Amino acid sequence: MKTEAQIIDAYLELLYTLTPKLKLKLIEKLAKSVDKDVPVKSDRFEKSFGAWIDSRDSDEIIAEIRNSRTLNRQIESF
Repeated sequence: MKTEAQIIDAYLELLYTLTPKLKLKLIEKLAKSVDKDVPVKSDRFEKSFGAWIDSRDSDEIIAEIRNSRTLNRQIESF
């Protein structure tokens, strides 16, 4: 908290030289930036793990995967 207070004080020293009109514009832009900074609940973290959504049970899915495999080995001669 102490560091944040020092940063705010340093900005205020810079802002004292601005005209009232410019200060109001700055306030407006800061207010808009706060709206953008509000975090939106994101479930990207949960989505990164994923989940298999299917109406079939696991045995049916496994059987389909195994049946769709093809063995196509071709041995090349030297």
